[in-house]
Amino acid sequence: MTDTPQPHRPLRVLAAMSGGVDSAVAAARAAEAGHDVTGVHLALSANPQSFRTGARGCCTIEDSRDARRAADVIGIPFYVWDLADRFREDVVEDFVAEYEAGRTPNPCLRCNEKIKFAALLDKALALGFDAVCTGHYAKVVVREDGTRELHRASDLAKDQSYVLGVLDDRQLAHAMFPLGDTVTTKEEIRAEAERRGLAVAKKPDSHDICFIADGDTQGFLAERLGRSEGDIVDEAGNKLGTHEGAYGFTIGQRKGLRIGTPAPDGKPRYVLDISPVDNTVTVGPASALDVTALTGVRPRWCGAAPSGPGTYTAQLRAHGDETPVTAELVGGELRVRFTEPVRGVAPGQAIVLYDGTRVVGSATIASTVRATAGAA
Repeated sequence: MTDTPQPHRPLRVLAAMSGGVDSAVAAARAAEAGHDVTGVHLALSANPQSFRTGARGCCTIEDSRDARRAADVIGIPFYVWDLADRFREDVVEDFVAEYEAGRTPNPCLRCNEKIKFAALLDKALALGFDAVCTGHYAKVVVREDGTRELHRASDLAKDQSYVLGVLDDRQLAHAMFPLGDTVTTKEEIRAEAERRGLAVAKKPDSHDICFIADGDTQGFLAERLGRSEGDIVDEAGNKLGTHEGAYGFTIGQRKGLRIGTPAPDGKPRYVLDISPVDNTVTVGPASALDVTALTGVRPRWCGAAPSGPGTYTAQLRAHGDETPVTAELVGGELRVRFTEPVRGVAPGQAIVLYDGTRVVGSATIASTVRATAGAA
């Protein structure tokens, strides 16, 4: 196997430029490698003034201007494409619906699947482009038979393969990640941007959900779903307090429960279950969060689907650690069993399977099995 080489012929590359430093450097590297690069900024909000300005690096008018200036310095054509309707339907409305159903979604992963490597890629291919380039830290590896694999970035500290675990064969065939082989600190990436004359060199990274202007997820959901008072109960069903909407909680949450009655053992309580049907939140001890197995739905494979049971490592959140698992595809569902119990696993999250550094595929967690309390 070899890492994706610079092909023998220059490619027509569409570089997705968010307005941040990573995507700007990625576009510059693609152009420097001899490819015919065009920059594009995705306008993802019908009212971009409502998105946070400053350190967003994603969706604001300020970001589109930063991306345009970077493209000018690189010397490539630049366009702004309006994908606001698609983004609202596939990412924002999905985000709200998942919380309303008591699940915990990952909007960045959904955006990669539905926007950057579906809507954007489809449009790029229709216009005659060969590949879409982004600033993600991940690698596409080409095998001797020409098939492609998605792997972790060379620098594991910056690896973003988790949020790319939804990409399939077709999408990988047209994906380019120029930063994947970079074994440097973020400051060195910024220094490279400064050497290239890119004004985004010192722009702060974005960390929060881009479409929530003030970072207040609970307030964002309350505005769309309305406030609805419900009970906070213990595992026996005893009422401990009230809340203003079950959607404001996530499995494993400890802070913000506002329970007046202390636990009998004096230890903190955590959210164990969220029931949108009766608007009830169940809390209990940390030990009740131990998950031994889960079922994943809508699996997506970065290559051929595995046959039979296999041993892998799994990642359950964007910046989480790997944990050993056995997994098997059964009737279209992914059945996963953990070697050691894990905590903080919530329906709606994505589980991504790895074989070494190779991304095998992903699935959306539908249900879990707890060590002490059965299915959740």
